[in-house]
Parts: sequence; C-alpha cells; structure tokens
Amino acid sequence: MKYFEANSPYARDIAAVIHPHTHLRRHLETGPEIINRGQGIFVHDEQGRQFLDAAAGLWCASLGFGNERLARVAYEAMKNLGYYQIFRHTSNAAAIELSERLLALAPCPMSKVLLQCSGSEANDTAAKLVWYYWDAVGKPEKRKIISRRGSYHGSTTVGVCLTGKPEFHAGFGLPFPGFLYTDMPYYYRHHVEGESEEEFSTRLAASLEKLILEEGPETIGAFWADPVVGGSGAVLPPKGYFEKVQAVLRKYDILFVADEVICGFGRTGNMWGSQTFGITPDILTCAKALSAAMQPISAVLINERIFEGMLIQSDRNGRFVHGYTYAGHPVAAAVALETLRIYDEIDMIGHVKAVEPLFLDSLGALAEHPLVGDVSGCGLIAGIEVVADKRSREMFPASVGLPAKLEANALKHGLILRHVGNRLAFSPALIITPEEIRDLAGRVKALLDDTLVELG
Repeated sequence: MKYFEANSPYARDIAAVIHPHTHLRRHLETGPEIINRGQGIFVHDEQGRQFLDAAAGLWCASLGFGNERLARVAYEAMKNLGYYQIFRHTSNAAAIELSERLLALAPCPMSKVLLQCSGSEANDTAAKLVWYYWDAVGKPEKRKIISRRGSYHGSTTVGVCLTGKPEFHAGFGLPFPGFLYTDMPYYYRHHVEGESEEEFSTRLAASLEKLILEEGPETIGAFWADPVVGGSGAVLPPKGYFEKVQAVLRKYDILFVADEVICGFGRTGNMWGSQTFGITPDILTCAKALSAAMQPISAVLINERIFEGMLIQSDRNGRFVHGYTYAGHPVAAAVALETLRIYDEIDMIGHVKAVEPLFLDSLGALAEHPLVGDVSGCGLIAGIEVVADKRSREMFPASVGLPAKLEANALKHGLILRHVGNRLAFSPALIITPEEIRDLAGRVKALLDDTLVELG
C-alpha cells in the first residue's frame, strides 16, 4: 500500500506524528489523509482529490482555507516585530488595538481583554479568573463550576474538566472534584412526549436549581455554556432556555461564562451567539474565527465586576500571576485585527443572514429522508440527527458502525463533515455561496442515500 512506501509522506507520518482524536493503533495501519492545499471552502489532498469541507476545519476557517491578504499582513507584522511578550507592563500596538476592538464588539458591557493562544487556553484561564474573583471578594468556597453534559470546552486539564463528555475524561483521571454537570438542552433527544420547548426549558432550569441547592449555592462559582452545543453536534437551545437559566444564576449569585469559541464572529447570524440567544455573560471566551484560523489566538473578555476583583488580588499579591509566552503575540494580533476588518468590509454578518434561509432550507429538506430524525440550525451552523426509527427516535446500535459508514460515504462524495455519534454537524466557512450551499446539500443527500443502502 502507498502508506508504507519508503520515504512517502504517509510512512513518515506513521513513524513520527501522534494525531489527536484518532484511533492510534488503527492509524498505524491506515495512515493519514494528507491535505496539502486549500482555497475557499475546498481543500485538496496529496493525490489531488478535492473535498468540500463542511466543517471549516474545526469550526474555525471562517474565510476559507487560503487568504493572501492575511498572509501579507502576517508577513509585514513578522518583519516589523516577529515576537514580543506582554508581561510586566510591556505591550505592542496590535495587542492594544485588538483588545479595544473586541471591547467595542462585545455583546454586553465588558471592561478588559486578556489575550491568549487557543480556545482551550481561554476557557482554562476563565476558570482561574472565576476562582480568583471569588477569593478576592472573600468567598473562596465558591469554587465549584457547573457545565452541561455533552458540552466541550477544551483539551487543557481544566478545559477537559469543564467538558461534559466522559470519553474526554477516560484514562486521564479526570475530572477533578468540583466540576458538576447539568442537563444538556437537547430538546429533540431528551424531551418527553407532549412536552413543548418552553416546558422542557423550564424543567431543565428547575433541574439546575435543584443541583445548586443540593451542592450549596455558597459553593458554586460559575456556570459554563456555549450558546450552541458544538461538542454534541450543533445542538441549539430550546425556546426560553437561557432566559430561565440566567434567572436561576442571578438568584444565587453565580457567574455566567459564555464559551463563544465556536459561535463568535458571525456563526449564528450575529457577531456573538450571546446576542442570538439573549445571554449576558460575566466572562466571554472566544477564538477560532477571531483570526479566521490563520493564527493561533484567543481572548477572554471580562466585565468590570471581575476586573475589580482582579485589582484587589493584584494589590494583595503584588501582581497578577498568570500568562502565556505567546499571549498577545504581535503577528497573531495583527492577523486577527485584519480578519475583523475583512468581516466589516464584506459585511460578513449580513452575508450570513442572507444565506441562512437557503442553508437551513436546503438541509431542512433532508428531514424527509428515511434516516433523518431532526434537522436544526441557525446562521451557518446546523445539525442533522440520523436515526434508526423516526417515530421513536431510536438510534442505531454501536455494532452497526454508523459513524464510520457516514464518514466513508461523505469522503466518497468529496465531502468532509463533522459527525458526533449519530449526529452530523455543519459549520462551513462563512464565505460559502448559495451555489456552494446547494452543492453541499446535494452531497449530504448522496451520502445518506448510500448509507441507507448499506444499512439495508
């Protein structure tokens, strides 16, 4: 096989590279799919085959897979100041301007920005700030953090603890004590017969309050939520959910951290998922589309309440002892700034709103397919639930190997998508055109048809 030809990139990969979220032993037998070129929403592999990437990489390539303008900005920034840190009163122009821009874009009044290098780092840092704040105001016992089952918030140690998916914990001895999980707002999968979305939301808010009371409100520091649950395949919140949840949090003085790593910068049809779903966070984390995935950068936005606590701690301890070597990197910050300028120039939010109906209607039409139980989405993010039985919502057993069949049939039709168990998630580059949306939907129908035949 080609993978084992001497000095081939496939053999070299097997010999040297560990791949995240990969069956490591199987990889030694199959080798990688090597992507060597990309433009717009398409990528090409080592053999020259073209694929429509319906996931924008890892939800992040908002401007597609090649952008000469951002490449030039990175080049000029690197020539001028290839690196400098922002520790101990030092700064750089790009970090300053980017922070100002993010505060201007924030979905609610925010006070300061802490630049980081990845979404995982941003969420990890936000957790530290929650603990830092409560210690500052004399309530260090408020350390427990509640997130949702089925959510994903990063791959750092704390990020994995925030993540409500047991497969991320297995083998690592995680989560640490103090991380709690409440119900995922997955109406299609978890509502009871005859229960409306509003009633489902009321039940989940009551369940959250019950958990808080059982644990002790005086021990709960924060609630973590992504506006759309990306980690479970783009699950949208039911009607009234965040309104009811926030009322519970306010009642017990619990901070709200909005994980906007996936949803931020236009994905849901607004600049922030918080705007789409009526969330007013105390802390907001963002990454991915901040630089259109062209540079590793993220940010944590905090309100004045949190910053006042940080000032108290800085006075008490002599300084704010936290930071990453590459935080506020001048090249990454310059690329992120230019990305935000491009969004403005091409009216990215307006474009997403303009193509949203076609995107949702094209995928929504697949709800008639025998394998499809549900289709939901907003902006340019959507999920399709693949089921064995539409009436009962019964899922295929693991022995069927549904995810492998879906992935193989997608690749056969030149399509890269994200599947989470029996659910297909879609988050194409935000620049996708109407013609490309129709192309995408056609490929999805073809892969579903082929999978149906295989399943008999």
